[in-house]
Amino acid sequence: MDDQNGIAPAWIAAIYGSLGVLCGVSAIRGILSDHESWVLVGLLGLVVVLSTFPIAVRRQGSTATGGVKAEQELHEVRTQLRQLVRAIESLQETMVLSDDARRTLNRARERELLLKAIQEDIDSEDWDAAMVLIRELAERFGYRTEAEEFRRRVETARFTTMDRRVNESLRVLDGMIARAAWDEAMNEASRIARLFPDSPKVEGLRHRVSAARDRYKLDLERRFLRAAQDDRVEEAMELLKQLDQYLTEAEGEQFREVARGVIGKARDNLGAEFKLCIQDRMWERAAELGERIIEEFPNSRMAQEVREMIDQIRERAAGVRG
Repeated sequence: MDDQNGIAPAWIAAIYGSLGVLCGVSAIRGILSDHESWVLVGLLGLVVVLSTFPIAVRRQGSTATGGVKAEQELHEVRTQLRQLVRAIESLQETMVLSDDARRTLNRARERELLLKAIQEDIDSEDWDAAMVLIRELAERFGYRTEAEEFRRRVETARFTTMDRRVNESLRVLDGMIARAAWDEAMNEASRIARLFPDSPKVEGLRHRVSAARDRYKLDLERRFLRAAQDDRVEEAMELLKQLDQYLTEAEGEQFREVARGVIGKARDNLGAEFKLCIQDRMWERAAELGERIIEEFPNSRMAQEVREMIDQIRERAAGVRG
């Protein structure tokens, strides 16, 4: 090696060649022994060698003509080589450590990452994943006090979240009951019970829906009877249509006479109003009433009479609108 002229090209090639071989051997050894750290170290070293070799060659070529500047560049190359050698020696020392020794060196970092992962699982409400990591924290790292604290936090957060979701689902169920959507409500009650089996609030939900349906049915019966008694025929007819969806044939028997009277009065009232509209030439209203008579009392004599004149009434109603 000549200090005046710098490092000979042969020396540069030898140094970088040796480093490249060392890095390649490290990578191959890591692959064969299934140690990812060795593979990463070897590949990293190869990248450094391949990236710095052209620089070293270029600077060596300029030493003969560059004077002081060339000497400075040569010094920089030597410094970089020493740093590279020290880095590789440090990596080699790390590679020869056992897995337990490396785990000890990285214990604080691994603990920090584990705590962060647990917190992320808690924030994302992934309770099962959080509990797996908590067991790892206690059994592998021995931080049992911290693990117990995390368990308490998970259980508290799990209960709070579950209780909130149960309450939201129950509000949806109450809305279905208020709309008298009984089939939807029964399905929703079953779904809630499946999703939250551990919540005491979901016990007996199907019975709750059935009881609400029975109360609604009883209320319809009472309102229908009162409307019929007070001769509120239109209201009684509307309630009778709703009540018909709830009564079995046997249950409907007790309302048959009252219903027959209400239907008769409703038919007579519609017929009388229909005839008055015709006499007063109120063709649009007459057309509406005629269509109601045909729809609601299709088998009556009145409906037959209306069918015979409804087309003419509709034409006159259209003429009025036009």
